[in-house]
Amino acid sequence: MNNHNYCVIMAGGIGSRFWPVSREDKPKQFLELTPDGKSFLRLAYERFSKIVPADHVLVVSQVRYNDMVRETLPEVPEENIILEPFSRNTAPCIALATFKLLMRDPDAVMVATPADHIILDEDVFENTICNALEYAAGSDALITLGIVPDKPDTNFGYIQGVTYGVEEEGKPVKVKTFTEKPDKDLAEVFFHSGEFFWNSGIFVWKAQSIRDELAKHMPEVEILFRGWETELGTPGEAAFLERAYSGISKISIDYAVMEKTDKAWVYPSKFRWHDIGSWESLFSFVSSLGLEPDGNVTLAGPSLCADNKSTLVYTTDRDKLVVVRGLDNFIVVDTGDVLMVCPRDEQKAKEVISNIAMPEYEKFR
Repeated sequence: MNNHNYCVIMAGGIGSRFWPVSREDKPKQFLELTPDGKSFLRLAYERFSKIVPADHVLVVSQVRYNDMVRETLPEVPEENIILEPFSRNTAPCIALATFKLLMRDPDAVMVATPADHIILDEDVFENTICNALEYAAGSDALITLGIVPDKPDTNFGYIQGVTYGVEEEGKPVKVKTFTEKPDKDLAEVFFHSGEFFWNSGIFVWKAQSIRDELAKHMPEVEILFRGWETELGTPGEAAFLERAYSGISKISIDYAVMEKTDKAWVYPSKFRWHDIGSWESLFSFVSSLGLEPDGNVTLAGPSLCADNKSTLVYTTDRDKLVVVRGLDNFIVVDTGDVLMVCPRDEQKAKEVISNIAMPEYEKFR
């Protein structure tokens, strides 16, 4: 393993689209939502500790989740847990992690990854990450892993690369365009063109390279983090970050840097990848395993579920008997204090969840 290779796991989000299981006091990255009984954060750590030295895996989360990070990953050294005062999306998160890494290793090459991915074909994944790290170490490229699509999916952002053929196998290609989630017709065009990839949100670059591009395209970070070299790692760090984060906008690294820089590259990747960001994406992943008939997904204890089709049933109390019958394309989630039953339609689910922001439902957030 290269001693300058690191992984930064971003684990500070709320996971609101997994309400009512994901709550502000325990968001989805700490929950055991998948059939193997491990949390997303645990899975991410185990995945990357096979690729970089285990003591080179860092976790960025919020101050209020510090105890949960330590409980989930007791083997991670204290200095590898980076705590934000509050969430400001991926650009500030990556900036903070980059500054921390540069203090530790000016030659650091890093993978930055969300905590909530499911990766199949792990051998292919490991080979892809290792190749991307090697390429990044020898260049100033900012690399995004782009998943070679197997269907015209409208749930992902797309990255267009330069012409992709046999000669580009195992190498990143220059980015031409980024596109947010397209409609069905545009997704069809993207899919059949052979030039577009799903945006995985997994990045690989030298710490110094992303630091330079952040300074160029998001100069407010340089201003607000001025003095980081002397403040980070000291007793004054918490107060310093509180001031800095109070002035930073919520912005993704895609908007802040990747869509502006001329150093964006995409690595065509062929491992099976699932971005578990909502109940619908969890349903798609588990149903693809073919564990139940009629495309149903039941993540519960004892159950009497019959005559259902394409329906997700999830309970937190695995001792409770669950009886669900005759539903077609529904989500049923029982957390004890909340029972949610709604159509398996992402827009309708979003409408339900958005209502929880109203003051009278504060105790259920």
